[in-house]
Amino acid sequence: MKYAFALLFFSIVTIDLSAQSAQDSVKAAVNLLFDGMRGADAARIRAAFADSAVLQTIGRTKDGQPVIRNESVKEFAAQVAKLPKDSADERIEFETIKIDGPLASVWTPYKFYYAGKFSHCGVDSYQLVRINGIWKIQYLIDTRRKQPCD
Repeated sequence: MKYAFALLFFSIVTIDLSAQSAQDSVKAAVNLLFDGMRGADAARIRAAFADSAVLQTIGRTKDGQPVIRNESVKEFAAQVAKLPKDSADERIEFETIKIDGPLASVWTPYKFYYAGKFSHCGVDSYQLVRINGIWKIQYLIDTRRKQPCD
């Protein structure tokens, strides 16, 4: 009976560690994007995304209606690379991470600061795919607003 309990205990610990490791690797893939933004490093930003990635933001028209804007990863990375280092600082909180095999879904509220000053806040929603053992952002859509942020 002692051996059965020990086997069960170590199986649970192993399952818990592998789940934590998968979440950590998903977080690292997302953080690569923000490290690249802070460093104004276009190559690092592009490395965070899959080749066929979709990048979108939900904005508002002048009359307040939601509108979805598309941007290519290449254009986004090039724009950020023109900024001074450490000027684009998006501070995220990992609120939800769900993983099923090669698919991960991540929800991160954020506050964006430019040159140390608050600019806007919102939520980032990611779909990541594990390609050749590496998590890549396949889809990113975000909201943006000035208030309320908490």
